[in-house]
Amino acid sequence: MRTKIIAGNWKMNTQLQTAKELVTEIKGMVRDEVMGEVEIMVFPPFPFLTNVAALLNDSNIKTGAQNISQFNDGAYTGEVSASMLTSIGLAVTLIGHSERRQYFGDTHSVLQEKVNRALENHVQVIFCCGETLEQRNANAHFEIVKAQLMESLFHINESQMVNTVIAYEPVWAIGTGVTASSHQAQEMHAFIRKCLADKYNANVADKVRILYGGSVKPDNAKELFACADIDGGLIGGAALSSRSFTDIIKAGAQ
Repeated sequence: MRTKIIAGNWKMNTQLQTAKELVTEIKGMVRDEVMGEVEIMVFPPFPFLTNVAALLNDSNIKTGAQNISQFNDGAYTGEVSASMLTSIGLAVTLIGHSERRQYFGDTHSVLQEKVNRALENHVQVIFCCGETLEQRNANAHFEIVKAQLMESLFHINESQMVNTVIAYEPVWAIGTGVTASSHQAQEMHAFIRKCLADKYNANVADKVRILYGGSVKPDNAKELFACADIDGGLIGGAALSSRSFTDIIKAGAQ
């Protein structure tokens, strides 16, 4: 059985003090309330990574970055490289979030390079994919998601793929309060797993964990996580509340 992952993407939220308070609360609640097996990650803003990681040092909660550069180093003002992450002891990053694609021009080729830089530096990738409402209404959602995977992720080898996590986030459900139904989410997750089997093999497809993201809350998490191909969640707004995030973690604990 694949161990579920509950990952909290804080996006551009919190200040240093509120970040420290939030992660301290999460750490305490997880210690006291979460009994089952589940992998937990938080993705704070860049300025707070070392502070948050230090507070989580004696816990089983990982700290990761929301993004990395497609470049190793050099004259790229404002960018953060994968090797910078590893130099502060971090080894997981999000790549390809729809907000990066929409607002910052992260194209398929740019994302492919970001994946490469992460893997070269032994940083685990959580690769985000998903369609817009217009694309779903045009019945192009499977085609869009497959293209995102094929063009930016499926160039890596089998062993790298097994250690990579995919997060399906329908763009129309991110921060909108609208959640894909459990049927819609499971249907896409099963499709992604079939894409993995077609590209690699059934063994790889069975091992890769696929997360759902898009307005996951405590009251819908259990139903979503009960689906056969949903291996946890990439949580946005609800990750900014220690109570909500912990309740979602509990829903994912096996």
